[in-house]
Amino acid sequence: MNSQRRNLILLYFTLAVILLGFGVIIPLEAFLVDQFGASGQELGALISLFALCQLLFSPIWGSISDSIGRKPILIVGAVGNALSLVMFGLSTQLWMLFVARALGGIFSAATMPTALAFIGDSTSKENRGGGMGVIGAAMGTGMVLGPGLGGWLGANSLSLPFYVSGALSLGAGLLIFLILPESLPLENRPSKLQLDISSRYKGMWEGLKGPMALFLLLSFLVSFGLSNMEGILGLFALERFGFGPPEVGTIMVVVGTVVALVQMVLTGPATKRFGERNVIKAALIGLTVTFLLILVAYDFPTLLITIGLFAFTNAMLRPSIASLVSKETRIDQGLAMGLNSSFMSLGRFIGPLLAGFLFDIRITLPYMVGSFIMFMGFLFVQIKLKKPAEINKVSSEA
Repeated sequence: MNSQRRNLILLYFTLAVILLGFGVIIPLEAFLVDQFGASGQELGALISLFALCQLLFSPIWGSISDSIGRKPILIVGAVGNALSLVMFGLSTQLWMLFVARALGGIFSAATMPTALAFIGDSTSKENRGGGMGVIGAAMGTGMVLGPGLGGWLGANSLSLPFYVSGALSLGAGLLIFLILPESLPLENRPSKLQLDISSRYKGMWEGLKGPMALFLLLSFLVSFGLSNMEGILGLFALERFGFGPPEVGTIMVVVGTVVALVQMVLTGPATKRFGERNVIKAALIGLTVTFLLILVAYDFPTLLITIGLFAFTNAMLRPSIASLVSKETRIDQGLAMGLNSSFMSLGRFIGPLLAGFLFDIRITLPYMVGSFIMFMGFLFVQIKLKKPAEINKVSSEA
């Protein structure tokens, strides 16, 4: 096994474990909140807190990794995530759940942008789409196994799943410490540790100009689209079909499986053959259509098929955007990946909130609005997303 493949496998395991810890919480969070006599609003706040912390801290961790290297930040993220999961299991009051959830968002934010930057450091441009696909597959794997692990282990003890997933996260941190090499050479780092957050956010603002602005908007759209669909899926399935948790759980397993398989097997070859730009355009059209197809489903098999098609197109979009960001960024890899992760977190924060608001007006409205937004995204990309040759031509003319 060559070193690049070994490193990708280790990154895959680490991110899968981090997402597994996130997935474990999904079937248990409502029971934990109810255990302390809290309301649905407090449950919603607890869910949103995770995405908010990721949004705020992803660029900070990415910036720090540009200064001190990728490996230390990956270790801190894995170990910190383990501590947050254990705190979840030990919580005896509601405020402890909020603290644990905030810590989980903060430390999990250290892993994704840093892993993406690691790939940007250590892979060639032609192989980068495949590397990003492996990371996306890790996310899918964690989200498939997590809810199942949480539901099975939580049958007799709500705390046990958190201890198991916390131990796995701690193990991932140990493997990174022992095996993973550093991908960012000393000569490519700033001479001093840059902790002036204001200057780093100024760099973020500069990164929002030019081509990066479009890529970050796309990162927001793909995350918004998936969270918009998932955020009200349970309510939609209940209101429209009378389905319960077993059916919805099966659908989520299918979504995670499709995402993992597509990003592991198809993303790399597709981006090599057709290019990231064409894959992004095709995926946006696919999401426009599949949002609406969900609304024509009339029973469990058709709902499973239509949501599976939605997951397929969504899975092709995420790593293609990340690969394009990594190739064409004009700022540091860590900062670029941190920005990318932040906009994805913003989508995960806004998506369920908007979906819930629209659902209360009409149950089909979240999917209709989601389709419209994806189509607007396609039109914007069609007009604005230039090929490298066109970008160079515009730059030379300027």
